[in-house]
Amino acid sequence: MWNLLVQTFTWWNGQTMGTRFATWRFGKRVGEDEFGNVYYEGGMSSYGLPKRWVIYKGYAEASAIPPGWHGWMHHRTDVPPSKESYVAKDWQKPHRPNHTGSPQAYRPPGSIAVPGERPRVTGDYDAWTPGN
Repeated sequence: MWNLLVQTFTWWNGQTMGTRFATWRFGKRVGEDEFGNVYYEGGMSSYGLPKRWVIYKGYAEASAIPPGWHGWMHHRTDVPPSKESYVAKDWQKPHRPNHTGSPQAYRPPGSIAVPGERPRVTGDYDAWTPGN
């Protein structure tokens, strides 16, 4: 019952009822990543490429898609990582969640949330004030 309510009233927790129906009707499961996200393909878009989508496991965060699947989702490759032995490059970093608005968010020195003064840099500007 809880899953039915969540799928009816939220879009950020997995799939909605409309997405569930469209996936059942038109989707062909292509694979799953290490986070449990499931990837689908089906139908043709208006520009002649197959439609591709992901059903997130849990909270829907697009940055949680691994690099190999990201390339497949954006039609940079036709072969999904589940059908090849994709190895991420050393410069491709693992996913880190977005901490914006949380206590773990980056707050540089001198920001409103951190006491202190912003360090001056060369070429720094002086703010205009009325009367100057």
